[in-house]
Amino acid sequence: MTIGVVIGESKPTEVIAQSSRPLSVGEYVIIGSQDGKILGLVEKSAISSDALTNVRNFDEAVESKEVAEINSRDKNYKVKIGILGFLDKLQKGHVVIPAIPPLPGTSILEATQHDLGMIFGPVGNEWIKIGLLLRNSNIEAKININKIVSRHLAILAMTGMGKSNLVSLIAKHVATLNGTLIIFDYHNDYENLDVAKINYMMAKINPRLLPADKLAEVIELRENADKQQRVLRESLTDSVKQAKDFWSSLKENVTTFGQTTKGYADSASRVLDKIDDAQHRFSDILDPDCGDPVDLIKEGRVNVLNIAELSERQANAGLSYYLQELLQHRKESVWEKKGKSTHRKNYKFLAPISVIVEEAHVFIPKGEHTDTKYWASKVAREGRKFGIGLCVVSQRPRNIDPNVLSQMGSLAIMKIVQDDDQQQIASAAESLSKDLLSQLSSLNIGDAILIGQWVNLPSIVHIDEVKSRKSGSDLNAVSEWNQTDKFKDIAKETTQGLIQKDLLLD
Repeated sequence: MTIGVVIGESKPTEVIAQSSRPLSVGEYVIIGSQDGKILGLVEKSAISSDALTNVRNFDEAVESKEVAEINSRDKNYKVKIGILGFLDKLQKGHVVIPAIPPLPGTSILEATQHDLGMIFGPVGNEWIKIGLLLRNSNIEAKININKIVSRHLAILAMTGMGKSNLVSLIAKHVATLNGTLIIFDYHNDYENLDVAKINYMMAKINPRLLPADKLAEVIELRENADKQQRVLRESLTDSVKQAKDFWSSLKENVTTFGQTTKGYADSASRVLDKIDDAQHRFSDILDPDCGDPVDLIKEGRVNVLNIAELSERQANAGLSYYLQELLQHRKESVWEKKGKSTHRKNYKFLAPISVIVEEAHVFIPKGEHTDTKYWASKVAREGRKFGIGLCVVSQRPRNIDPNVLSQMGSLAIMKIVQDDDQQQIASAAESLSKDLLSQLSSLNIGDAILIGQWVNLPSIVHIDEVKSRKSGSDLNAVSEWNQTDKFKDIAKETTQGLIQKDLLLD
């Protein structure tokens, strides 16, 4: 069915059309050119009225409204359509942009389920359903899981717009495919994730495995406390790392260093205090007898690593260690398959893995060095060769290191209203047009623009809700307040009853 006509100046990448009805941004249409059907995406939509243009006062507006209502030609529906390529080529997975722009006067047609189904719902184990096209809701939207691992992914949105729901949905699909996924859960959002093959772990840090500067972060020595840093560096010897009682051996070396090195007694005493404090406060986290924490990760499972109990510095030390070790395990696995010698024979992860870093702006910050950022950047650069994928999740794209963000081959972008966040996204996503970028502030909860290599074409999608997922939802403050009042009343009644009973007994 014809719904519009190409007007004005056409380009190979975009056309302007006059339509018979309002068209929604994100709606797909067919441009019937002489060289074959062309698929287009509505990127901008405007409605105007001749009668209601240049109205100067209210009375004139009322009169013009009446004129507009009886004049069937008054409304003007104009759209900008981005050209995605020839339809038949897109259905075969190839993007071919027409060399000659569609002629003015070319008809604009509705895109049918047959037109779009093969493009957005390909068949194959690597393609998983993620939701429905927002403006063509009878069309399934699928994404390519392989591209998440090989080309990396960024999930960007304001708080409460559906980031954790999308992560949960990906996790459920990975579980059904027997894949290995590691989620670094900084805010305990995935504690109740309902996945059959899940391995939920509390964060552990083995201090024996850390270099001195990382152990200093974990026990929270100040970065500029040079003397304390030296005390720890000189005391953390190989014999301490191999000692049966790690902490006692470390304290003994610190004490000895303070006593035998002039001017370091007070610094050694402060380091001892920090060690004692860390042992007391972080006894569940710092475990010199836990072995290699990477060994707790299970292949073929969704592994949720709860780092909520760690301070920011501790979490950074932990994440950098994991990323470094995971990359090394995958390298050695690939080298072994290629017949190359490897110095480590107990490596894990024989199949590709994917790592999700929540709160990426904290651990991979712009303009600031962190060890996690260094190793995340290394994974982003080398992961394709060694089968380790990186997914960064954040509500503050402007604060993520742009070099890492630019290496994310696929993006899911939900509602973003801040201009600097949008500009950061625009610089990282070349395929995102300015007009689509302007739509980010108008997206609703669960809506996302999907671009990059995990989809055949840019699309605006409503993400499926993970019904069994309890994580990430807003607190019901009113309900909890009412519940608190009930408990207070019960406690008050109980207390009064006990007092009266005591009086009777007396």
